Amino acid sequence: MLRSRLSILALTTTLALVGCSGGAADPATSSGEQKPGTKSESQAQAQADAEPTLDDPADADPKDFKNEAKEIVGNFSDDELAGSLIIGTWDGTDTKTPVDMVKANHLGGVIVMGYNLPENPTSDQVTGLTEKISGARTKGQPVSIGVDQEGGPVSRLGTAALPFPPLMGLAATDDPKLITDATTVQGQNLTDLGFTIDFAPDSDVTVGPKDKAINVRSAGTDHKDVADVVADAVEGYRSGGVASSAKHFPGHGRLGVDSHESLPVSEKSIDELEDTDLLPFKSAVKAGVPMVMMGHIGLPDAKTTPATLNDKAYDAVREKLDFDGVITTDALNMKAVPQNLKGGETVKAIAAGADVALMPPDSAAAQKAIVKAMGNGTLKKKDLEEKSERVVAAQLAIAEAQKTAKADDSGEDPKKVLTEVAEKSLTVLKGECSFAGTDAISIVGGSDKEKAALKKAAEDTGLTVGSGGTSVSLSPSTSAEVAVGTAAPWTMRSTSAESAVTAYDSNPYALKAVAKWLKGDLKASGQLPAEYDGSDKAPDCG
Repeated sequence: MLRSRLSILALTTTLALVGCSGGAADPATSSGEQKPGTKSESQAQAQADAEPTLDDPADADPKDFKNEAKEIVGNFSDDELAGSLIIGTWDGTDTKTPVDMVKANHLGGVIVMGYNLPENPTSDQVTGLTEKISGARTKGQPVSIGVDQEGGPVSRLGTAALPFPPLMGLAATDDPKLITDATTVQGQNLTDLGFTIDFAPDSDVTVGPKDKAINVRSAGTDHKDVADVVADAVEGYRSGGVASSAKHFPGHGRLGVDSHESLPVSEKSIDELEDTDLLPFKSAVKAGVPMVMMGHIGLPDAKTTPATLNDKAYDAVREKLDFDGVITTDALNMKAVPQNLKGGETVKAIAAGADVALMPPDSAAAQKAIVKAMGNGTLKKKDLEEKSERVVAAQLAIAEAQKTAKADDSGEDPKKVLTEVAEKSLTVLKGECSFAGTDAISIVGGSDKEKAALKKAAEDTGLTVGSGGTSVSLSPSTSAEVAVGTAAPWTMRSTSAESAVTAYDSNPYALKAVAKWLKGDLKASGQLPAEYDGSDKAPDCG
């Protein structure tokens, strides 16, 4: 099993995340006249002199932008203030809709989902979209553009981005530096594609086969090991210049219900989870994570109310994690949250303690509902201004960090890093760490897509693929000499194969590592990050 590395240094809080809405004018005008809410040339120069010159994107700190954020928010209209607390979503692949949403509703930003992109998108298509969205505002504040790009099964950008395994695959390498290098490369890739936020890393502790929603997205079943991996990943995202988000507080990995479909309820209170499931969130905060995402999770004393609408849950984030950054909801268009409130769900979340409402069912209705709530006293404008200042300071910091990230081309070679991750994460579940080696294989089980991908990887490695040779199955239910898993390790528990390995993913790098192992050119050294019924069959190949 993984060695515990829980000796995390308390790093400075960095990076940022959410965009702010328009309202502040350009820093200075071309004439000598100063417009309301703008800076004179001397003020602008003084601020430029005061701002640190970054050598590393991780040096960006929202605290350095507190005064500028306060000035910007002070010039917001009520409509702009309300919009600055929303990250919206839209249906379809057109680029006009998100731009119009940002302009019309003064949104803090948008999130790009897989359904917003064409099939098999290219990087140019993605950057074309993000460039248009980022240019939707002309008053000096960039728009935040988020994405769920964890790796593995949660990779919204498909063929447009580098293929990364899920966090459990990174954990299996048992190599802190490699985990940080990998997430740095991923962060740089997303920065190049125009994103400012990656809603990762998943900070949940999985319980294994009974975990319906998280499983391989988690770093494992041991909370101390998960905490180490999460901290390593946060450090990488910081260095890569993209804001990260620890999710889903207070922990979704032990729940047997998917909050996309209905409200799961935790059997344990937040106090009871403090020394276990909360540990990865604490390590993320110590590592400088700029955002924590609240999960749609019922608690023992609030079984019908998701944590995203529960003020006690937000208080716990502030107090138990000692977190002063931005708290976002999970997507408010998920079925765990009532979907018929016409913006009321957003008001409830903001009133409970959220700084950002992520993906309301109707962003325009959500903005109008916040404005109305300010008017009738349900929400206090002063509180919203404090939230917006926190959001805007973070957004300004990430904008500064990305300037440094884009200017730095001296990082690790992505192909080299992805190859090393794939080879070091390959984990033997059954049999010997080193395979005897073969020159030919036959693929007898699995989906057509995965079989075709393994065939290509094998042939590229010099193996013959046909009807003879060593039989290899990508499915636990098909008999073969070797079973190859491409998901959570426990999916191969029932295989009858004498040898079994898991690559945690089916991306080209992962399958090429499998092919090299089959050929006898690679010893599988991955450390199993999860304990479950049957995991004791895995040898220690470290």
